[in-house]
Amino acid sequence: MIVADVMTRNVITISPDATVEEAVNIMLSRHISGLFVVDKAGDLAGVVTEGDLLRRDELGTQRNRSWWLRLLASPAKQALDFTQANGRFVRDVMTEDVLSIAQDAPLEDVVATMEKHRIKRLPVTTDGRVVGVVSRADLLRALIGRERNAAPMATDDRTIRAAILAALEAQSWAPATTLNVTVTEGVVDVWGTITNEQERRGIRVIVENTAGVKEVHDHLVYIEPYTGMVIDAPDEQT
Repeated sequence: MIVADVMTRNVITISPDATVEEAVNIMLSRHISGLFVVDKAGDLAGVVTEGDLLRRDELGTQRNRSWWLRLLASPAKQALDFTQANGRFVRDVMTEDVLSIAQDAPLEDVVATMEKHRIKRLPVTTDGRVVGVVSRADLLRALIGRERNAAPMATDDRTIRAAILAALEAQSWAPATTLNVTVTEGVVDVWGTITNEQERRGIRVIVENTAGVKEVHDHLVYIEPYTGMVIDAPDEQT
């Protein structure tokens, strides 16, 4: 999937010449935590978020640096802090350096950017113009949509078994050579040995995600790699 498949196209934006009060009213009335700032030419100029408005003179939360921190902070940084705490317009408080992404970018790029920069949303741009926004919520909605559309296919036991074994072979972490799978009317029994509980969880996910599987019985035996202690599978314990 690409960005265009999941992004929200009706983006609420604001002018850099709008007041801080206008920005706050829009965020509160629309139940959103940020606004992309678009200039008169329609180009992306920045973003203003709740975080940009936390250090405000009206709240008494402006930065009050100790004398030695003031010595370390450059005059430019001190002036910026003052402007953000006292400025009346969006242009005074917005963040100008905004990351963006293209409509045809894969979702992997979206997730990687969000993780790296610890952000929740990205503007989608074409030639500098904002054409949409992709957020974590959009990714979750896409996930739910795929789950709903992925209805289990009716298939025979032999096909189910072959699909499970192929999926196990495709994973480098899966101990495929020590596993065996039997399928009876869609009920899967998994046998074999594992050396950590994460393997058990991963194997179960592979089986449960295979089309046609109705139920999974876990007979995997856990062998502690350092002591050799054997722990029976959950379905074998009484």
